[in-house]
Amino acid sequence: GHPRKCVSRSVLIGIQRISADAHPREACGLLFGGADAITDWQAVENVAEEPERRFEIAPGALFAALRAERAGGPEIVGYWHSHPSGDATPSITEAAMAQPDGKLWLIVAREDATLWRAEDPAPLHGRFRRVELSLG
Repeated sequence: GHPRKCVSRSVLIGIQRISADAHPREACGLLFGGADAITDWQAVENVAEEPERRFEIAPGALFAALRAERAGGPEIVGYWHSHPSGDATPSITEAAMAQPDGKLWLIVAREDATLWRAEDPAPLHGRFRRVELSLG
């Protein structure tokens, strides 16, 4: 089967709530945790030119989180964003912008949520490998 990753229930509920509030725009942000689990999250401004169709994490927020991580703060294990369309599958556009760095991508579409690892090569669009999401 697929590799598994535990996601804290409060993380998923929080992300789904923010995503519903942002509708019809895509919401996005950062995921924090460790080797086994996603334990925390942060919502970040979507600075994409067409936020209804794509997302771009505000660079300043990402740099701040990276600086904090280097200073011993929470580890960034990946990114999350919403698909207002209701389909929680990564798009070809997202595959093109994803670095194959092993980071996790959590996609929330209404009640649905899927988890992917960005790597090269990978089964979906050559860039994403499905990771089973277990709620903790």
